[in-house]
Amino acid sequence: MSRTILIFTRFPVPGQVKTRLVPALGQKEAARLHRRMTELILARVRSIRSESVPRDIEIAVCYSGARRQDFRAWLGRDIQYVRQSSGDIGKRMQAAFQSAFHRGAKHVLAVGSDIPDLSCGILGKALLGLQDHDTVLGPATDGGYYLIGMKSPHPELFVNKDWGTARVCDQTRSAIRDLALTLTELPVLQDMDRPEDLASFKNESRFHTVFEAKPEVSVIIPTYNEEAVIGPTLEHLAGESGAEIIVSDGGSTDATREIASNAGAVVLKVPGSRARQQNEGAAHAEGRILLFLHADTLPPRGCADLAREALDDPCTVAGAFRFRTDGSGIAMRLIEGFTNIRSSFFQYPYGDQGLFMEKRVFEEEGGFSPLPIMEDFELVGRLRRRGRIVTLHEPAITSARRWERLGVLRTTLINQIMIAGFVCKIPMHRLERLYRNADHN
Repeated sequence: MSRTILIFTRFPVPGQVKTRLVPALGQKEAARLHRRMTELILARVRSIRSESVPRDIEIAVCYSGARRQDFRAWLGRDIQYVRQSSGDIGKRMQAAFQSAFHRGAKHVLAVGSDIPDLSCGILGKALLGLQDHDTVLGPATDGGYYLIGMKSPHPELFVNKDWGTARVCDQTRSAIRDLALTLTELPVLQDMDRPEDLASFKNESRFHTVFEAKPEVSVIIPTYNEEAVIGPTLEHLAGESGAEIIVSDGGSTDATREIASNAGAVVLKVPGSRARQQNEGAAHAEGRILLFLHADTLPPRGCADLAREALDDPCTVAGAFRFRTDGSGIAMRLIEGFTNIRSSFFQYPYGDQGLFMEKRVFEEEGGFSPLPIMEDFELVGRLRRRGRIVTLHEPAITSARRWERLGVLRTTLINQIMIAGFVCKIPMHRLERLYRNADHN
């Protein structure tokens, strides 16, 4: 990659980030604000990379405060991670620039993670500026800078600076002049570092989950001819204060859509596979957190709060609830026990346990693959490679109707054959045909 964008950030540990905002927000909310700002900046840098021609941009997160794998779980697997060196911010930036140029970069930009107004347009202007100038600088309102870029190493720009003061940007300009380098400047932007900075951003929707207790969860239910169960499920969810309910229907010929609409759910008509139904539901979702729920599964009371609390840990990529059915008998108890062992110890929950994750993570991982079956198994496999998947103690209760219709042994055998076939890469059209025949014969 001939261009590199460095993002400097810390792991969002309460009490260790944005400490100057703690008196106004508290430790937990200050850390959450830092987390959201980092995610926002990274999303914009990713957008710049996807739109760049040629596609020659490397993204490198310069991290501190946690392990590399913790950052990968939080921010994704498609970017590089470089541990910040020791010393003041000048020494850390100098080392990061040197490392990027050593990796072969021709142009290098560094940005902070606390500038909400750092837009894709400004980032694009910075990259463009380095085509005709030696350096680029983004001044901040507090006298520092939020972005610096160059096309060759100039360690002099990072020494003998009064870091953390209003003199840093002017001192950097002087150093650029002393080196006879050309400079292009970007618009002045405000960072979010002091309590008085909060007023400018307090009413922005991007940060409402920090400043206000607004609903953040969208529950997405794929359906096809589920009139027998969708009513009780939606009635059960009615107690989730403010949660958005989306029923993504695959073209039901019964009263499923009418029941869902009368219950106040957002109803989408999405013909095709369950994967497509869930992807369309996610695309329409307004919540920060997505909870994918089968029509015949009742999540635990307070499921929205439980999902939020679980995902407060940036290392937690996704989660699900403990598996339970409404069936009776020793055989069903054994099925539940083995399922929960698989889910908890091997971090492999399935869709009938109510999978939840941040919408950001869902989109970064590409959503559900367009498969006719096994879409939840495949997505969970990708999520496991990114980071931790938790299974909460609270159970989601799934109807035992399929086990009762086909028998416990037959249903279990069908499920295991599907998993084995998928792992062995048997063509999906064959697996689907085998599943449909076994399920209906």
